[in-house]
This record gives sequence, C-alpha cells and structure tokens, in this order.
Amino acid sequence: MRIRATVAVVSGALALSALAVPAAQADGPDGPNLDKTTAAERFGTSTGKSAFRAAAAEMPTVSKVTVNAGKDITVGTTNAKTFTVSLTAQHAAGIVDAYIDLWHGTDVEEGLDGYLAPNEDAATCTASTATTSTCKLTITAVPGSDLYKNALAGTWKVTVGALAADGSIYWNDYQQTHRVQRISKLTVNAAPEPVKKGKTITVTGKLSRANWETFKYAGYANQSVKLQFRKKTSSTYTTVKTIKTNSTGNLKTTVTASVDGYHRFNFEGTSTTPAIKAAGDFVDVK
Repeated sequence: MRIRATVAVVSGALALSALAVPAAQADGPDGPNLDKTTAAERFGTSTGKSAFRAAAAEMPTVSKVTVNAGKDITVGTTNAKTFTVSLTAQHAAGIVDAYIDLWHGTDVEEGLDGYLAPNEDAATCTASTATTSTCKLTITAVPGSDLYKNALAGTWKVTVGALAADGSIYWNDYQQTHRVQRISKLTVNAAPEPVKKGKTITVTGKLSRANWETFKYAGYANQSVKLQFRKKTSSTYTTVKTIKTNSTGNLKTTVTASVDGYHRFNFEGTSTTPAIKAAGDFVDVK
C-alpha cells in the first residue's frame, strides 16, 4: 500500500525521505493503470537544502483549479477524450511545476479503482508575476482502458500539486471533485405526418448511453424524460408531459394534434449521464 499525504509541505531531501515509498505494481498493458503518482515521484528531486530549512519552508498556495473548463467530462464507447486541467499557484520563490490527476475510489490509500494521469511529465507554467503562475496539463480518458467499467461513471476526486522554485511542495489528494460521465443519446419520432387536427400523434424514442464494458450504447432504463412541444411560429419549447423509459430505454406516449410544430424529448441528466435534448421532429397538422 502506498502512503499518500492529503496535504504535503515538503521539499528537497525531505521530500524523498518522507514520501518516497515503493510504487504499487501497475496492471498489464491492456488493463487499467492504478499506479497513482505521489508527490515524491512527481517532484522528488534534491535541492541540496537541509531538512531543517525544508521543514520550515512555506508551501505554495493554490487559488484556482480548473478541470475541462469546468464542464463534466463525457466519454463515449470508442473515442478517447483529452481535456485540459490547470491551476494557479503562488509562492515567494515562484512556481516551476504543477500536477493534477483525477482518481476514483473510497480512499486514496485503499479502494482506488480509477486513475486518470496527466499526459505530460511537467506542466506548462506561465508566470503572471514573479510569484504567481498558471500551469496547464492535459489528461486523456480511454473507454475500456482507463474507464474499464461502467461503475466508474460519476464523481471523481482531483489531486493537485504545485512545486516552488525553492523546492517546497503543495500536494492535496482531495482538492475537489469532478464528474466523469457516460455519453448519452436520445431519439424522437412523431407520427403520423401529416395528421388531421384533433387526431392522435404517437411520439416514440429511445434514451441510451455509452457502455464502457461492451463498447456499445445501451438503453437507459427507468429514467424521467420530458416530452416538449414548440409551435411552428415559436422559438420556445414547453413541456407537455413527463414519462419514463422502459427496461430497454424506449419511450412512447401520445398527444392530440392541434397546430403545426415540433415534438422533442428532453432528458435532464444524472450524476453518471449528461443531459441531452433530441432534435425536434416536425408534424404538419391539417
């Protein structure tokens, strides 16, 4: 088991002695990599400072952390998703490197079952002043590899680290949280078309989402979906009724034809699956 400090304030030789422990064995080439980086592995180079000076050093402060521009990370069945992460940090000596990852599990030391590491060995840091820099990295999530099971969809924790020019380190494995979701799809069909005024229109569709284990889209069962309508002369949809998907994600309901317009389904999303609106299906009412 690895020992990872929640917030570490270390530098130089002290960083190596305090945090350097044997890394866990990573999975095979086709399996998930759960060998999560520690502060010592990322920043653990000796600066020649004494342990006394290292212990007395002030750690950098982190004022802003941004993951995927603040948006949920949505991943489908086949395409890898690469997104940007960044932080702003400050220290009297200046900031020279940073680190951000996402991990999933009950605890960083035990129960870790998902890990998304940065692609770069070092962050790109841009100084706004002599003491403050904004540092950027990218992370790639691959369905079936990094995201190897559907249970990983939902809330992930974010690890953040910053390295100052004097070797002092900020490290927090519980900085904040961010959502990683299974991409959703939603269809709609309103029929018959055209239809006489006062007759019944049947609206059908399907709500599905990415399955990271089978690499296919599967129906999302028992989910509330709104049927909405927009008159041909209007730009605004209004909700007609709310129905639920069946065991295979299918939707079916009826309405009475009144005027020309567009029918659509609107799914407002869950913690594991993003919101989505189907494109409106036009029905000509005679």
